[in-house]
Amino acid sequence: MALSDVGVQKQIKHMMAFIEQESNEKAEEIDAKAEEVFNIEKGCLVQTQRLKIMEYYEKKEKQIEQEEKIQMFNLMNQARLKVLRAREDLFIDLLLNEAKQRLSKVVKDTTRYKVLLDGFVLQGLCQLLEPRMMIVHCRKQDFPLVRAAVQKAIPMYKIATKKDVDVQIGQNYLPEEIAGGLRSIIGIIKYDPSDDARRGGLFGANANRKFLD
Repeated sequence: MALSDVGVQKQIKHMMAFIEQESNEKAEEIDAKAEEVFNIEKGCLVQTQRLKIMEYYEKKEKQIEQEEKIQMFNLMNQARLKVLRAREDLFIDLLLNEAKQRLSKVVKDTTRYKVLLDGFVLQGLCQLLEPRMMIVHCRKQDFPLVRAAVQKAIPMYKIATKKDVDVQIGQNYLPEEIAGGLRSIIGIIKYDPSDDARRGGLFGANANRKFLD
């Protein structure tokens, strides 16, 4: 039985509706698949970047931690050095004070002080070993004792070294407030018979010294 035109049109519309529905469903399926793939790739990319960021900040944190340890180590070392210097300074001060007290006692004992000055003058000559003029500086009140020490040391020096030397006592006296002792000079060479003279303690400060031991 042949279809009428109305039937044909109706069948065509039905087929078109079916095809359109199939197309829409296929398009939705493709969109869903594309969105799924996009979300997967986006998740992988986000995870990768997150791991990179975590790794970067983890390295940064370790670097900061290492720098803090180094800084703390340096600060601790500096603190230890300060403590050691303070102890050393205190120990030196105690020794110098004790030496000054002993020297003060020696200075008051004229006999012992004379022996000490004799030794200082002779020691200065032997240290310098220069056959030239030597200038000895002392406190004004020690002038007689130093003069006697010089007169005694010259013959002993000549016998020991077979050399002549001219020793004079300088008129620029050492400060009276120092404990005692003397200072000898030949040209630019200076000899102080006391270690503390180099620090300006028992025998006074050396104004020409630029560096301390």
